[in-house]
Amino acid sequence: KLTGTKMGEPPGYRVIVDRISHEVEYYRAYLKHAVLEGTYVINNPFWWTADDKFFNYSVARKLGVAVPKTVLLPQKSYPADIDLTADSLHNLGYPIDWDGLLDYVGRPAILKPYSGGGWKHVYKVHDKRELIEAYDGTGPYCMTLQEFIDFEQYVRCFTFGKTDIVPVVYDPHQRRYLVQHDFLSAELGARIVRDAQTLNTALGYEMNTIEFAVKAGVPYAIDFLNPAPDFERDRITPFYFDMVVQKMADLVIDRALNGKPQNTWPKWAEMVGLGKEAPV
Repeated sequence: KLTGTKMGEPPGYRVIVDRISHEVEYYRAYLKHAVLEGTYVINNPFWWTADDKFFNYSVARKLGVAVPKTVLLPQKSYPADIDLTADSLHNLGYPIDWDGLLDYVGRPAILKPYSGGGWKHVYKVHDKRELIEAYDGTGPYCMTLQEFIDFEQYVRCFTFGKTDIVPVVYDPHQRRYLVQHDFLSAELGARIVRDAQTLNTALGYEMNTIEFAVKAGVPYAIDFLNPAPDFERDRITPFYFDMVVQKMADLVIDRALNGKPQNTWPKWAEMVGLGKEAPV
């Protein structure tokens, strides 16, 4: 039991699987301490703290993974306890060119937070009026406006250890998994697995779910920032629950025996060419 963490105190764990620190700040700070003391943490708490969906889309684009056109939006409002003056936001333009942004991403479009999950604060908008109405209700949340992919197939991939990818049929309207096999052509299935491996390697995630919306044979990566994915038995079905438990157990045992903490760090900088020493 944790009753307070002293500096330099050994965590007592070889591996920790993190499924709650995004909601409990003490755990996030404790896990950073655990990494410093040599514990292998799935997923890396430093990178998880820094990551966001808009950055993910930008990385994916540079790596050749198909993603919807996406725009990062200034916040509608700010918490009352932040001391802002008239000059604080002088480099933000107003009013926002909503027509221009909709022309870029297309209509309809999806308005959603740049971070977070659980389908919270996600809106499908068909025109400027609906967009402004939805945006005005987002308050302090930083949002993205994204191209809507009118998909023919929707795939959610369970991912383990960056490269072990299990594509699954997912119904985003009902938010449920379907146990169906051989639902992808060999070519499309191979591309989805390859793209998922690329994204996990770039972002460092060893426990994740990655969603693809397939349109005209092209898998668009829609959501791939899920470092604490939903593993509830009733929601992912008993079939996939048993698979997830076994694969996570195998992953944790392997990392306890062979894992090096540096393997949890993202590789995106090297993969997009920024990790090389800059010329003098």
